[in-house]
Amino acid sequence: MKVLQAFAIVLKCLPVVLLGGCSALQLVNSVSKIYTVEVKTDLAFGDHPKQRYDLYLPNAAQAPGRDTPVIIFFYGGSWNRGDKTEYEFVGRRLASLGYITAIPNYRLYPEVRYPEFLEDGAHSIATIQRELAAPDYAHLQPAKQFVLMGHSAGAYNAAMLAYDPRWLVAAGGSPSSIGGFVGLAGAYNIYPIRDLEVQPVFNHPNYPEASQPIEFVSNARTPSLILAPEQDTIVSIERNSLALHKAIQAAGKESE
Repeated sequence: MKVLQAFAIVLKCLPVVLLGGCSALQLVNSVSKIYTVEVKTDLAFGDHPKQRYDLYLPNAAQAPGRDTPVIIFFYGGSWNRGDKTEYEFVGRRLASLGYITAIPNYRLYPEVRYPEFLEDGAHSIATIQRELAAPDYAHLQPAKQFVLMGHSAGAYNAAMLAYDPRWLVAAGGSPSSIGGFVGLAGAYNIYPIRDLEVQPVFNHPNYPEASQPIEFVSNARTPSLILAPEQDTIVSIERNSLALHKAIQAAGKESE
């Protein structure tokens, strides 16, 4: 899977970013400017200040010339923190490898709880679909199907949007436009929630029904790539990444 090759490069930066905090993010984002790509910032998919996305476009030499692959990346942060600007290094690096890359923001707790951030994600996808259909992008010939990618809480968002079609349908998008899912250290099987700062996001202990990615694997229409570190003290690999991978395979779907 070509997406794996691209994401493996981005992965090399993540340990530094996650361990080093904001200063590490600033450093990695600063260094990422060596990748000269076109960047469109603060494109709107709604009226709220958080309903914005950044778009990273490969130049003519970087793009494949036809069916340029599209990745939409959702960042993590326990659904209560994070911003698209912190992941400039993801957008620039993937675009330099020939991928049209979009990084949306979404509303966060305590302003919203489940499922508002999924609704934001779905609206961002539907808007990006319409944006890339415009004549301005004809020279890139964007692929009709997108890959949804996410890290941690963002991997939860991406998986839910990839596997559960109700969100895209409600936003006026097309579930058939999702061509794959890539998750890094994702939260896919989260109940009961032990993290005190995450509990109110999902109304602990009164969890909403049908609200975990692992519950929707039978809907998976496209391949999944499940990535995790060898050790993770925040998100259990056994309970989440491995459990999701096994559930997808048990449902007769494709997962690596």
